[in-house]
Amino acid sequence: MTPEAIIECVPNFSEGNDEGVVRRIVEAMQIPHVKLLDWSLDEAHNRSVVTIAGPVAAVVESALRGVGKAAQLIDLTRQSGVHPRIGAADVVPFVPVSGVSLAECAMLARQAGLEMWRRYGVPVYFYEAAAMRPDRVQLEDVRRGQFEGLRESSHRDSARRPDVGGPEVHPTAGASAVGARSFLIAYNIYLEQRAVMQVAEKSVSTGNGARPVMPGQPDISAARAIARDIRASNGGLQGVKAIGVVANGRAQVSMNITNYRATPMPQVFAAVQDLARRHGAVVAGAELIGLIPEEAFEPDSEWVRQIGGFVPEEKVLERKLHHPLDWPVVQV
Repeated sequence: MTPEAIIECVPNFSEGNDEGVVRRIVEAMQIPHVKLLDWSLDEAHNRSVVTIAGPVAAVVESALRGVGKAAQLIDLTRQSGVHPRIGAADVVPFVPVSGVSLAECAMLARQAGLEMWRRYGVPVYFYEAAAMRPDRVQLEDVRRGQFEGLRESSHRDSARRPDVGGPEVHPTAGASAVGARSFLIAYNIYLEQRAVMQVAEKSVSTGNGARPVMPGQPDISAARAIARDIRASNGGLQGVKAIGVVANGRAQVSMNITNYRATPMPQVFAAVQDLARRHGAVVAGAELIGLIPEEAFEPDSEWVRQIGGFVPEEKVLERKLHHPLDWPVVQV
């Protein structure tokens, strides 16, 4: 690790409806020399994602303060979301940018996890490169059962106990999954069910008594089938995690691309598009959560054109480092 090493951290918080709460969390993360690159709220998934980057020690401290503020403000017993979650600060991944290796980020993640428990009483599970057990490498295995299931099993089942702290999870803030990984691209594709719309229109116009399915009504079955076919764990695309959900009243294939070099973004888009046709659906827009590395950005690709309002200077990590966001100020 060089003295000028730069790391990124992308904590995900289990709050996407109350902007005031998220602003207070982000404000708490302001540390000298740490750049705020992106933060967004997703009401449909009840989740927010924050991206910071900077010198190693400063970024770790910034992330820790965000975890502490989230534990103070978010009560998981009073909320739910489409997206799986085990904690108020659900995942805290550290990502090497320059002058630092993935192995060194794993070491930083473990140090940060210990400090989370010491400061805030939030138990920690280590995942991906920071995992201490083979059955916790995959984040979906760590989050199995979500907060509610983990609350019941962590103190009874030794296999579900946290790596740090516990055995019980925090009563309102749950636990955090802390890890080290390479760049991850959070990419969602919306589907429009053409066949369903045509049947609905026909049934309305002919009065044939068929149960009408109104245009725009989401057909979650297609999204789930596509997600099942493309996810790596089912023998699909390497480095692709996917679930089918209803988000913003629309069917969505929600994906995490963990290895964009092995499976480039155009390949992901083409696979979803092809499978959508087989299910009588079409791609009807896409969204990118957080940032992408310059290497993955392809300005003339169809997958980029499907993302409404895509501005490279705002969504490409290397470009965003040169003009970060202002830290939010909470009005008292």
